Amino acid sequence: MVSKVQLAGVLFLTGTLFLVGGCGKKTAPVPPDAIVPKAIEDLRYSVNEKGVTLDWTFPKETIKGTDLSDITTFDVYRAVVPVADYCATCPIPFSEAVVVPGGIVDPENDRRGSYETALLRSGHKYFFKVNARTSWWAASGDSNIVSFVWHTPAKKPEGVLVDVADSSVVVSWQQVSQLLDGQTTDYSILYQVQRSQDGKNFVDVGTPVSDTRFMDAGLTNGVTYSYQVQSVLMVAKDAVTGGVSDVVNGVPVDLQPPESPTGITVVQTADGIKVFWDKSRAADVKGYKVYRRAADEQQSKAVGNVSAVYSIFEDTDVAADTGYFYTITAYDTADPANESDTSREVGVRH
Repeated sequence: MVSKVQLAGVLFLTGTLFLVGGCGKKTAPVPPDAIVPKAIEDLRYSVNEKGVTLDWTFPKETIKGTDLSDITTFDVYRAVVPVADYCATCPIPFSEAVVVPGGIVDPENDRRGSYETALLRSGHKYFFKVNARTSWWAASGDSNIVSFVWHTPAKKPEGVLVDVADSSVVVSWQQVSQLLDGQTTDYSILYQVQRSQDGKNFVDVGTPVSDTRFMDAGLTNGVTYSYQVQSVLMVAKDAVTGGVSDVVNGVPVDLQPPESPTGITVVQTADGIKVFWDKSRAADVKGYKVYRRAADEQQSKAVGNVSAVYSIFEDTDVAADTGYFYTITAYDTADPANESDTSREVGVRH
């Protein structure tokens, strides 16, 4: 027969084992550093009249420095705050993430992820950040945060024209005075000129300007450049990019003539008159033009065209009893060619 003391001991031991066995607490699994991606550092955005597009580079390494083969998904977080209620020191109220598919990581080239949304409200400030995941339980740290104010954008600039010059293109357009909804605004409207050399990848040239004319200098003559102009609505200190103009093209041209030839020498020969000069050192000189004036004439006329590889001209169409005076010009490879000023006039009595 079991005594009360023995029974109490059994019950006490059983209760102790129960307590020991039941005190365990489940926690979220901690992913190893070998599978957690590095945080995205180059999140950026572009805004137009339709909405916003985010893009970023796929992480290639884990936080431990090992190579990644793929990204399962990206988490895109968004916060929206009315401009009137914005507090620079307050926490950003990010909402639940929108999941964006990932993909294979290219170890040789940067692969970019992207996300677009048109669900924007006028007069609100937006914030975005992105995380990368290699599994449901292995997420990177937060990316850099991008923010902008959304407002009904301004219409696109109309009447865009280009005027080409030497190593430069001047772009002009009509002033924008309305928003996309047709309303006028008290906010100022600036303009961002964008340029492309392949007609596809447009990049900003300088910063937004208030003028309706912009000179793009330092270009290569003979190369085709494409331009478009985007309106930029300034809401307080925030820029709201708007409509983009039609594309126009311009080809800067060489308008700089060569220097005038020097060292002109005129020599009488048995067959006529030979004219010599110093060869130009300019790389774009295509040739020389020889001009002649008889002693009884006021104006010179062209009598010869010499390739740039030579610096001599023989004039055989001369009269024996007439004095002649010669000048030389240089011209370049531009189309149309730029011709220098005439050299000093040198004469000979034949």
